[in-house]
Amino acid sequence: MKKSDVIEFYARLAADNPHPETELEAGNPFQLVVAVALSAQATDVGVNKATRALFEEVKTPEQMVALGEEGLKRHIKTIGLFNTKAKNVIALSEKLIADFGGEVPADRDALETLPGVGRKTANVVMNVAFGAETFAVDTHIFRVGNRTGLARGKTPLAVELKLDKATPAPFRLHAHHWLILHGRYVCKARKPECWRCIVADLCAYKPKTPPPATAARAT
Repeated sequence: MKKSDVIEFYARLAADNPHPETELEAGNPFQLVVAVALSAQATDVGVNKATRALFEEVKTPEQMVALGEEGLKRHIKTIGLFNTKAKNVIALSEKLIADFGGEVPADRDALETLPGVGRKTANVVMNVAFGAETFAVDTHIFRVGNRTGLARGKTPLAVELKLDKATPAPFRLHAHHWLILHGRYVCKARKPECWRCIVADLCAYKPKTPPPATAARAT
């Protein structure tokens, strides 16, 4: 995608949604780390349902350790892989207490030392909690980057690095939110809704998906 098209691409997404936010619910950086860790292979909606009661009770790593693994499992049993995730959340809480004074570090490398926290999770926390210009490449961003031609790559890291290089200054802070939401609600995996896409003319994807009525008449 040409530089001028990249600027126009982001400008349209920004005009449509000037202040995008994560759809995960969290009241502080610790709750955010937990929510993002729980969201792997799960929907934000499902995570929010499970964590609302949990986060009323647990707001700090110390409270999470006091709750314990079995107590945590009772809250998150509706989330996929909840046994492994419960173990990781307790372990990361213990590490936050032991190594970081119970505070979530504002450093990506430090975040990645926490059990169950990979680069994507660390990037989300750095962006949402600390305002860093990071690009958390999930399945939505990976798809949008490759499909549109904005940032093509064979791995999430390759897409992340290309986004980091291609995304101009005015759009860097919110870029990954715009791309996630675009992939979640418009540029969908099985059938992108090109007919209502505000950046369709800038996108490399072909053939564009026609409106449902048009598609029905064609058959």
